[in-house]
Parts: sequence; structure tokens; C-alpha cells
Amino acid sequence: MASLSDILELSRSRRQRRRLPFLVLALIAFGVGGAATTALNTALNKTGIADWMLSRASASSLVAQRSFPVCAGTVRITCVVDGDTFWLDEVKYRVADINTPEIGQPQCTREATLGREATSRFAQLLSAGPFELHRIDRDQDQYGRKLRIVERDGKSLGDILVDEGLAHTWRGQREGWC
Repeated sequence: MASLSDILELSRSRRQRRRLPFLVLALIAFGVGGAATTALNTALNKTGIADWMLSRASASSLVAQRSFPVCAGTVRITCVVDGDTFWLDEVKYRVADINTPEIGQPQCTREATLGREATSRFAQLLSAGPFELHRIDRDQDQYGRKLRIVERDGKSLGDILVDEGLAHTWRGQREGWC
């Protein structure tokens, strides 16, 4: 069963705001039970929220195929910041199993070049089809970014970047690129 924070997180999603009345019903039903719960289950199934709740209960969520351009400007809804950070529906995510070269403050020319390549490649990978976001032991990092493993067909997109030389496997600290 989804927690209250999971339900409220869903209500923040721009596409899901029209479903807010059903979320309010859900909150009420958690305390009521019986016939109200049956009616609520029917409403949740019609809106697709029941499927979302089941995906949250399994600690992963499926993201439908969409386009992930590289972020430009200050408004960020769904785009790629760099090789290991992206926005999805106004929520910022950090890929938890890798670290890629910095593009904002690179330490050398090689890091800057690899950082741009990693960013471009990550945008291609995210845009290539549906993927899953898997939770890890921590929900977010010190900067408020959601920490997730990003997978498609059971393969980590981070591992693909590592295999291509555009990322390091995350070992608890950054490794140099220069």
C-alpha cells in the first residue's frame, strides 16, 4: 500500500493534478474502510492511480517513452542536466549507480569534453524508450535530488554509460577525469 507521502508526491505531478479529488478520497478512505474502500478502489482503477500505487509498492515506477532534450534556460520540466542528472515532470533525479564528468565546473578540458558527451548520450538513452526508476536505500541526496537506478529491460542505463567510458560506477565518492 502506498504511503501518504507517496500519494502526495503523485499529486505534485503536473499531469496528475486533475486527479487530486481522487487522492483526497483515498486519504479519507484509509480511515473509513468497508464500502468506501470498495468505491475508492473502483475510482482508482478507472483513473490509473491503482496501477501507480502498485508500482510504488514494488519500489519502482515505469516511465513511458518521451523525449529528453538537454536542459536549456531556467525552466526545467523534463530534460537532461548532465550525464547523471535529469528532470522528469518537474522532479529532479540523480542516477544513483554512476558518476559522470562535470560540465558546470570541469577540472580540465578532457572532463569538459567527456561531460558533454555523457550528457548527450544520456539524453539519447532516456529518449530511446520506456524505462524504470528503482529506489535505493536513500530517497534523496543532500541537494534534494531523488536518487534512483534507471533501467530498461533489466539493464542499468548507468552501466551502459560506464561501458562506453562516459561514467564511473559510484563507489561513494567522485573519481577524477583529468
